[in-house]
Amino acid sequence: MTRSDRSRMKTLVQLVTFNNETKLGFLLASVFVVAGIVVGLGGSRVLPYNPIEQNVGPPLSAPSPAHVFGTDLLGRDVFSRIASATPNDLMVAFVVTSFSFLMGLILGAIAGYSGGLLDEMLMRSTDVMFAIPSLVLAMSIAVALGAGLVQMMYALIVIWWPPYARLARGETLRVVNYSFVEAAKASGLGTGRILLKHVFPNIMTQMVAYATIDIGSVVIVYAGLSYLGLSVRPPAAEWGAMVSAYQDYLVSAPWLPLFPALFIGLLVVAFSLLGDGIRDAVESASIG
Repeated sequence: MTRSDRSRMKTLVQLVTFNNETKLGFLLASVFVVAGIVVGLGGSRVLPYNPIEQNVGPPLSAPSPAHVFGTDLLGRDVFSRIASATPNDLMVAFVVTSFSFLMGLILGAIAGYSGGLLDEMLMRSTDVMFAIPSLVLAMSIAVALGAGLVQMMYALIVIWWPPYARLARGETLRVVNYSFVEAAKASGLGTGRILLKHVFPNIMTQMVAYATIDIGSVVIVYAGLSYLGLSVRPPAAEWGAMVSAYQDYLVSAPWLPLFPALFIGLLVVAFSLLGDGIRDAVESASIG
């Protein structure tokens, strides 16, 4: 890693540490992640009520000390249902982002470094993906695979990797002009070792910044597809599916659709603030 990149990393750490908006994003994201881990490991034992148990309270009761987010039309505790959905939403966001990140990083870096026919094939394949509305393509794949959590992740990964590949390629084209890469080529290092030792470390901060912001985008699209009934099956809870199921009660029992929608919004805001802080740090380091 060059002195310039070490300086960029130092500035990145400083800005992420001292920027108030980034601190808020990190705090909110941490709360969601910790809650997701706790609920994922503990299940209904760590929740106030079993999320699928009916008549734990009067149906359609307003928020109260006994049911902080109220109950739904079947008397199920809304808070417990929202909390039980947190691990799945986070898992989908992290799995889709991680796989897309890795695919894009590897394919984009190899194409950018090698150039020629391989680079042209990657660009044309991503052009095709970008030409098709991503949500429509995801819906088509999800319908073909059938409803379900795993099927939904497959569908999202298929449409999610091209931007990462484009970003990795662009950053690789910048890095390959560095003198230390030319020196590595001249010394006889193979393509794989050059990518691992010199290219990947120098494009990682930009990739991580993009991926952090992108987690919120995955959450929104996943919630939208769940809203259409393409994710978990009832009676399991999922935020987008809850909004869909409770939307008819927006006037008579507004807490039903609003609370799951609020959690979707908070999760998106959390990773957007965190990702914006990382991106601003990267840009400031580059300018500096």
